[in-house]
Amino acid sequence: MARRWSDLTPQQQASAVVTGAVQLALSVTAWTDLAKRPASRVNGKKAMWAVIIGMNFIGPIAYFAFGRRRD
Repeated sequence: MARRWSDLTPQQQASAVVTGAVQLALSVTAWTDLAKRPASRVNGKKAMWAVIIGMNFIGPIAYFAFGRRRD
């Protein structure tokens, strides 16, 4: 059964807003880093990482953990 925003408690609403803000910040930071980083310093193809970053929390974290070369 689908819930409406008004059905949530204030704590649940705040949690949803904070979670969304963290997700957005992680994604924007990862996409910005990917755009500025030369392809030679990325493990794999940049296009692949751009798609992976879009996957909730897992994508940006995976990019920061495995997608960047630290030469």
